[in-house]
Amino acid sequence: MVGVMTVPEGIRMAEDKGLDLIEIAPTAQPPTCKIMDYGKYKYEEKKKAAASRKNQVIVTIKEIQMRPRTDQHDFETKMKHARRFILDGDKVKINLRFMGREMAHQEAGVAVIRKAIDYVKDIALVEAPPKTEGKNLFTLIAPDPAKVKEYMKLHPSKKEEVLEPMKDNEPDEE
Repeated sequence: MVGVMTVPEGIRMAEDKGLDLIEIAPTAQPPTCKIMDYGKYKYEEKKKAAASRKNQVIVTIKEIQMRPRTDQHDFETKMKHARRFILDGDKVKINLRFMGREMAHQEAGVAVIRKAIDYVKDIALVEAPPKTEGKNLFTLIAPDPAKVKEYMKLHPSKKEEVLEPMKDNEPDEE
């Protein structure tokens, strides 16, 4: 650390050493500068930016579309995909579209959405509760990192068999 000096003095010192005078904090009083190689400085800044981008997690929203009268097998297939998306770290938007007279019976749609939430509640949380927007009813489900980690610990090789936890929730038929 050299101390407080005028700009021409700083430039002269930098030139004597064969380096550049770089302003680090222009808003500080007095402005902070360093004597260093500008090319090396830019390279290090670029590396820091790349490292921060690399560590950034990009969460995508996958959408699953259904109808209030979606068949049970189709529903299970869609929920299997939803579980896979959640285990991959993506958010899932479940969109239920009403057509014609189905709008008069929105409680059936709410029941389907609640059933969908129950299918994934062991690995996810509801980020946005069921909400009606025009002819659509939707909810947003996000992975719960703690629950996903616990699930993967208990089922390390069963990522493909994502419907297994729901088998326990089905009522016994006698």
